[in-house]
Amino acid sequence: MSRIHVSTTINGDDVDYLCEAGDTLLDVLRDQLDLTGSKEGCASGDCGACTVRLDGRLVCACLVLGAEAEGRSVETIEGMAEGEELHPLQRNFINKAALQCGICTPGILVAAKDLLERNPDPTEEEVRYWLAGNLCRCTGYDKIIRTVLETAAEMRGAA
Repeated sequence: MSRIHVSTTINGDDVDYLCEAGDTLLDVLRDQLDLTGSKEGCASGDCGACTVRLDGRLVCACLVLGAEAEGRSVETIEGMAEGEELHPLQRNFINKAALQCGICTPGILVAAKDLLERNPDPTEEEVRYWLAGNLCRCTGYDKIIRTVLETAAEMRGAA
């Protein structure tokens, strides 16, 4: 079987890779590009652990073929921090203990960042709606929702 050459942008960097026709974007990110932050929780698009942004749209990387990234822009959890400086969401998830096992955390962070870029002052209902595609078996969501809301306020400069 012939491999497919893909040229894409991942976290702002130009990237080329070869993949099989059936390789998912998640497989390529984790197994070929060593971007292991996105997790495989279900392999069916139900849990959101592998959430990335593809051309600015949230997708489950387990449902997108690696070849579909051709000419497109991919943003993963690895692209959230600026060098050694964590994004405020990442920092606050740690400081406020809004995570436990960590399987869901990368997908939740990518989705929460997407929300705050679109709506810097979301209501609790809007946060819950936006993160509904990201399942967590450990936390009960309360700390996650509170942390997203508190981070939104911090990023807006509110007290």
